[in-house]
Amino acid sequence: MRTRSNLFATKLAVLLLSCAMTAGAVAGERQEARLLTSTQVLSELMSMPEQNIPTWLMERAYAVAVIPTVIKVGLGIGGRRGKGVLVVRKDTGAWSNPIFINLTGGSFGFQVGVQSADVVLVFTSKQSIEGIVGGKVTLGADASVAAGPVGRQSSAATDIGLTAQVYSYSRASGLFAGVALDGSAITIDSSSNESFYKKPGILASEIIRADAPSAPAPADQFVAAVQRSASGNVPAAPATTPPPATPTQPPASTASSSAPSGVQTYPLEDPQPGQEPPQ
Repeated sequence: MRTRSNLFATKLAVLLLSCAMTAGAVAGERQEARLLTSTQVLSELMSMPEQNIPTWLMERAYAVAVIPTVIKVGLGIGGRRGKGVLVVRKDTGAWSNPIFINLTGGSFGFQVGVQSADVVLVFTSKQSIEGIVGGKVTLGADASVAAGPVGRQSSAATDIGLTAQVYSYSRASGLFAGVALDGSAITIDSSSNESFYKKPGILASEIIRADAPSAPAPADQFVAAVQRSASGNVPAAPATTPPPATPTQPPASTASSSAPSGVQTYPLEDPQPGQEPPQ
């Protein structure tokens, strides 16, 4: 009996370990998919002519967060929920490893319907970043938030004065504009960070530390997209290839064209009119 019990316990342990490994692999794929989607969202938004986040604002950013597919549901009392990633600028100017985050919020008033939107947040103060690293920051309470300006006009940098700590953007139904997110909370997605970095209990402060090891791929693709956006080095749309030129017809053969060897030719007109042709 004891042998059978031990055998059953061993099989159960193997089954549980297999399930745990499978769940870990699936979770890792979810984090990679979130990074790839966030990279695509930021690249597409920054390549929109005259409808992107101004480069001068990205250059002043202490952190950038991208939350793709934020779901907003309204039925009298509304709410929004989304999962994304955030990177923090180091003292050297380079960007940190990505931190996985959650965005949640609620609103009141008459509203009915469901909407999906991509959200981008640009943080312009160290205080707002300290709140996020601490575990949670509420937009509008812990950090002032405003709808971000849109466009590439460099003069706008002095017009708005950068009075807010966070500037928010949203893309829904193909439209991109600043959006008000007062009352929304940003929290650390601890389980996703643990799964992606394969370290139980890892803290956000460890992920963004200057001497932190490089993050697994495809984190580097997202970091590179943020770097391009902050430096203004956004790839332009590919130029249209001109149609191939119509080949020109070769010039017509003239009378002086060389004839086949051994064949004698005569001109169409007599070069010496009035004289007898040679015998």
